[in-house]
Amino acid sequence: MDDDPGSPASRTLVREFDDNGLLHMLFGPGNAHLARIERRTGVRLASRGNTLSLSGAADAVETASAALDDLYRRLRDGQPVELADVDAALRMTGFDGERIAFVTRKRRIHPQTPGQAVYMEAMERYELTFGVGPAGTGKTYLAVAKGVAMMQAGEVDRIILSRPAVEAGERLGFLPGDLREKVDPYLRPLYDALHDMMPGDQVARRLAAGDIEVAPLAFMRGRTLGNAFVILDEAQNTTPAQMKMFLTRLGEHARMVVTGDLSQVDLPAGVTSGLKDALEVLAGVPNVGVVTFTERDVVRHALVADIVAAYDAADAKRRETGR
Repeated sequence: MDDDPGSPASRTLVREFDDNGLLHMLFGPGNAHLARIERRTGVRLASRGNTLSLSGAADAVETASAALDDLYRRLRDGQPVELADVDAALRMTGFDGERIAFVTRKRRIHPQTPGQAVYMEAMERYELTFGVGPAGTGKTYLAVAKGVAMMQAGEVDRIILSRPAVEAGERLGFLPGDLREKVDPYLRPLYDALHDMMPGDQVARRLAAGDIEVAPLAFMRGRTLGNAFVILDEAQNTTPAQMKMFLTRLGEHARMVVTGDLSQVDLPAGVTSGLKDALEVLAGVPNVGVVTFTERDVVRHALVADIVAAYDAADAKRRETGR
């Protein structure tokens, strides 16, 4: 039901939900989900029984109503709804996030932003995909999810996850332990993503059998990686020679994803990032997908998106002033 209170830019919409049993999960503990929607959209929400009144700017009311539809549909499908899902529903308003999903043993993963949807579709379509953008946009997490989904479906025999062992202000030689102990901290985010997709015993078994390999970039030299899903993470910290070496490892029936953030290069001054170089060299090459994320795709704490935007603005100002 609609009621225009007078201003053409404002609107009141009353929504009725047919399953009262789902409303407490839709509204959230202490109506926390409704409060989040109000804060993000500026729409005033008032519940009574199984009805919910939405009042505010017409476009904001449409956004809030569409987000509620998506969340209610999730609940009817037996999926949980948390605050992160509320944020995702608001970001995906007007974009069909149901058209693609990666299904792993532990979860079904849908895009939480339009940028993630484009990225997931690119990994479906291209043999080589670049995911470039700030931290918190899901570049690595979604790549691991795609690899696990393909391996569990029998589309690839193994997953190979790699990162360059470069970190700001540190050199491997100064770190304690043997080589494995030195590089493991650099690879920990990849292990974490794996455990989020698969039961822990399966991760351990697959690692022991060699079906999943997590290794520093230097271990890729001289190999041909066929029937595999291959991920290079933190690729901004490769040199052009390292990047060329990695990309030319691609074998038959393989898929490769390269992720990185060009604003976080930890290479020595004057050394060109292999990721930046590859994006320039491969521009226009067929069957190569490039997806660029922005702060609007950050799906961590809401403050992270604001921090990324602030740093981007500061960098832009420095470039303008030359300082």
